[in-house]
Amino acid sequence: MASLGQQAPVAGNGAGATATIEVENPATGELITTVPVLGAAEVEAMAARARAAQPAWDVIGFEGRAQVLRRAQKWMLDNAERVIDVVVSESGKTVEDAQLADLGYTVSALGFWAKQARKYLADERVPSWNNPVVAGKKLIIRYAPAGVVGVIGPWNYPIANSFGDCVPALAAGNSVILKPSEVTPLSSLLMEEMMRECGLPEHVFQVATGDGSTGAALIGHVDCVMFTGSTETGKSVMKAAADALIPCYLELGGKDPMLVLADADLDRAANAASYYSMNNAGQVCISVERVYVEEPVYDEFVTKVSGNISRLRQGPPTGAGAVDVGAVTFPPQLDVVQEHVSDAVSKGAKVLVGGHSRTEAGRFYAPTVLVDVDHSMKIMREETFGPTIPIMKVSDCEEGIRLANDSSYGLQASVWTKDVERGEQLARRIEAGVVTVNDAQMNYSALNLPMGGWKASGLGSRHGAAGIRKYTKVQSLLVTRRAPKREPHMFPYRARRTMMLRRAFKLLYGRGSRD
Repeated sequence: MASLGQQAPVAGNGAGATATIEVENPATGELITTVPVLGAAEVEAMAARARAAQPAWDVIGFEGRAQVLRRAQKWMLDNAERVIDVVVSESGKTVEDAQLADLGYTVSALGFWAKQARKYLADERVPSWNNPVVAGKKLIIRYAPAGVVGVIGPWNYPIANSFGDCVPALAAGNSVILKPSEVTPLSSLLMEEMMRECGLPEHVFQVATGDGSTGAALIGHVDCVMFTGSTETGKSVMKAAADALIPCYLELGGKDPMLVLADADLDRAANAASYYSMNNAGQVCISVERVYVEEPVYDEFVTKVSGNISRLRQGPPTGAGAVDVGAVTFPPQLDVVQEHVSDAVSKGAKVLVGGHSRTEAGRFYAPTVLVDVDHSMKIMREETFGPTIPIMKVSDCEEGIRLANDSSYGLQASVWTKDVERGEQLARRIEAGVVTVNDAQMNYSALNLPMGGWKASGLGSRHGAAGIRKYTKVQSLLVTRRAPKREPHMFPYRARRTMMLRRAFKLLYGRGSRD
């Protein structure tokens, strides 16, 4: 669930820890605290400590690491209210959004990786019987920890998409340095406290607060980097990783389409569109950002969605159940949302609900429904990342698929139809890393199912085997138990042996070449 990657203003030049960042509550505008901006020297020292601590963490093995992760899982549940309060205070999201994703997802992830790390990273035996050249030899694939992993996290889900990426890296035996968003660093600092209290060895998990320069410094001192954020910032991260010659994994922007067919369950589809476009105030990379509805049910669908959105409550989240839609977390994002809505209106779109920022304290944009939209508008092509839902009429599913694929992004999409077999076939034609049928976003809870983007939406994936193996180095082992003192291909060369080997090649591989 990516966030946009612009940097927040900081006090000082970021050259050392004497500079600070002000952390505010986006729902009230109140200053919460300040955190230091770590400079290059501090980051280098942090990486050195992480590298020194990593071997001992690896040696304790999967079960030793799993015990720490399970203790952290219990800690989060025991301290749920505190965790939610910290997330809500620095992000401005609702209690429910913080509970479902930042708490709920992370609690699940801690247990999942504690259990599955051994399965995904166990040595793999490769058959040798089918290759006469290595017949009888032992072939093994081993997954070794990368070493020190750098995670650069976003502001929209300050635990789920920051610390959440650290969990599999830790389970694999790595040390991890997390550079959280400068807008929401407090949640990550709380996770650092949690892991220390749960028995994680010192310096195995560290949090480097700071701005963009802190993240840039981190890339130069780690063995691989995981970044969640905007596509533009992702390109910069990738370039820096290339200079450092380290693996780079990116979960970037999205403009996720929803395709509603004429035979869809309109009540479910409308309820899903309303929720999955507005949860977390639309600040979700797999948010429903554009909707294509077949003409026969378009008017009815728009009426249902507009009614749902018009009833949403918005304001400072004073407690559970108080509001439905929270604040815009990152200050410049409010301008992006307004720009996209204004651009659409100037090109002929009609606002049915919302369409404006709110004037009270804090940063809020009213939940917004737009119709009469098309692909000339930014709101249908660029990541809006706010509480908006543009709905476009299409003549049939073919037009809907064509428009869904008319995007530089390819993170996630959804198809809605009562004919699930047809829905699956249509889903396979959409250019996205994840496509759901009659659902949205719930795939993120399936931690054994890979989640990653196509096109400009990223590289690599979270979850599943790939989601932890990316934090490892692959080592191949070949073990010879019994062999002659001299193999036929070894020195000294002899014409007779050369020709004998050539005849052997023909015998072994000639049939395949004739086929």
